[in-house]
Amino acid sequence: MSLTGRGTRKKKSSLLRKLMVLIVILLVILVAVIALWYLLAGRLPKPIPTPPGPERPSAQPASCPDVQVVVVPGTWESSPTDDPYNPSANPASLMLNVSRPLQEQFEPSRADVYTVPYVAQFSNPVAFPPDGQQSYNNSRGAGTAATNDILIRRHAECPLTSFLLTGFSQGAVIAGDVASSIGAGDGPVPADLVLGVGLIADGRRDPAAATNVGQPVAGVGAELSLAGLQIPGITMTGPRPGGFGDLTDRAVEICAPSDGICDAPAQALKPSNWIGSGLRLLEYNNNPVHAMYNSYVVDDSGTTATQWIAGWAAEKIEAAPAPAHS
Repeated sequence: MSLTGRGTRKKKSSLLRKLMVLIVILLVILVAVIALWYLLAGRLPKPIPTPPGPERPSAQPASCPDVQVVVVPGTWESSPTDDPYNPSANPASLMLNVSRPLQEQFEPSRADVYTVPYVAQFSNPVAFPPDGQQSYNNSRGAGTAATNDILIRRHAECPLTSFLLTGFSQGAVIAGDVASSIGAGDGPVPADLVLGVGLIADGRRDPAAATNVGQPVAGVGAELSLAGLQIPGITMTGPRPGGFGDLTDRAVEICAPSDGICDAPAQALKPSNWIGSGLRLLEYNNNPVHAMYNSYVVDDSGTTATQWIAGWAAEKIEAAPAPAHS
């Protein structure tokens, strides 16, 4: 065997070893990047049940409102530092069309209208470079914690105060999840103190779980449609176990047809549904309906979605009991 042939084989062997080392290094880097991606994206926190406290007194402090209204804005419509009584993080926030009319109609002693300040973001998990926003899981977890916090604090201070929850989009998911825990008996306040739950464009909308207001829609919430899908930072959690439980008769949902957040095709990931689901995607392309609930009409009187929720909430507040003061 010639020296030239041996030298060629040695060079090839050396190149192969270097290539293998490079591949291993790249695989290690890839695994590290994916692991970091998942860690930074965040996961949905496990709910922490907060059972109601002991027996209620016959009266409560005079500083307590009769009704505590809790409003949860949608994605990009709030911030953790926003003023809960004069929110300005997004002057075009849809829920301002609910909270402001209620603040104008009722004295704070009758109805304290509190808009939950939270991160309210939904980052693009594949953006490169990263878009700098919090993931849906992190944002939703923060919003849920902030919503539970105001309910827990108010109930501890004012054990006879009634509650009303309402929210839009991501805020509807949050308000709905908290209401579901209350209805199951392991939420932050007792179910009998909740006057109602009003949700607009709920991503976990189950048509059978609440009263639906407005035009009938064929689909379900996106999280039911894509149940089980887990992209880093975006967990599609499916239907709420048990729906709204004891609050079923007090929960209302508004969803506009072709709004992909709340009117998504059922079981979209099932292979037999791919064609139908794909066709429905055409409805969502460049469709602005999700941002138009302030003009979306829900009844024959021309009432818009936000007007309906504000009016529904006002009726609940007017009919609510007025606890005695100690």
